[in-house]
Amino acid sequence: MLSNLKLFNSFRCWLGAVVFCCFGSLAFAADYPQKPVTLVVGYSAGGGVDAIARVLAEKLPAVIGQSVVVENRPSVGAIVGSTYVVKAKPDGYTLLMGAPGPIIFNHAVYSKLPYGPQDLAPISFVSDSPLVLLVNANNPAKTVQELVAQSIQSPEKANYGASSASFQLITELFKRKTGATHTHIPYKGANDAVTAVMSGDVTMTLADAGPAFVGLQSGRVKALAVTSAKRMKEYPNTPTLAELGIDIKVSLWIGLLAPAGTPPDVIKILQEGVAKVVEMPDVQKKLSAMSVTPMSNTPDEFAKIIATEIPMWRQLAIDNKIQAN
Repeated sequence: MLSNLKLFNSFRCWLGAVVFCCFGSLAFAADYPQKPVTLVVGYSAGGGVDAIARVLAEKLPAVIGQSVVVENRPSVGAIVGSTYVVKAKPDGYTLLMGAPGPIIFNHAVYSKLPYGPQDLAPISFVSDSPLVLLVNANNPAKTVQELVAQSIQSPEKANYGASSASFQLITELFKRKTGATHTHIPYKGANDAVTAVMSGDVTMTLADAGPAFVGLQSGRVKALAVTSAKRMKEYPNTPTLAELGIDIKVSLWIGLLAPAGTPPDVIKILQEGVAKVVEMPDVQKKLSAMSVTPMSNTPDEFAKIIATEIPMWRQLAIDNKIQAN
């Protein structure tokens, strides 16, 4: 009789724990957020990712009811900031404003990282930016085909500027698809690579829309193509690579992620919040002024993109012997 009573009490404790976990997590999600949310940016203040993070931090509080604080933790490859979020408590109060560099391309070029793809829970895209293929305004090539032919005819004169593994790998994909022979010249930032094209130090670069726009405004570079699926409204006369028969559709998204294990209901609150923010007219205006496209997606859609692209870029890095350490 005593043993049966002990067994019953044990079962009652176990059942109570299960009920607490189930209903406690629901209560947690219903009450979320109860304090300010920290949005970690793995890059310096003033950069593109930081600027978009600050737009989100300004507008998201009106939707979720708590302030959002941007915290910059810059490092090479945004590894420090990404690792900090991965190790944070998965409660929705420490989030990462991520980009393809730390989330996808790092896993392609680094042999060892302090975090893996499984350590972050995707929430939603915030914006999307295709790349623009730029050459010097005085370059005789008027089309991508002419640029490729130029490189094949004089490979010793053909090179490209790239500021990180992401830009380098995308350009190597362009070379593979077209037969171009351009040699990689490293630069510290996309603006530096665009400046190098302006001065004639390199033949071409694939730059994100912000730095590309600055270069085009100067009149010292010209755009031969964009990497988006459709023509960009900013450059309606510039064809997409896909239009030219080159099977490349690439963009540099900016997205929100949380530590793995963050409750699904919290992820949902944040995803719905981002979706509302990017639909705000003033947000659309601000992001469009940065030459990026405001957009959101679901955690599943976001996760599928990550899962699909990591092995693709990793293989390309292996084939071209591109390694960061």
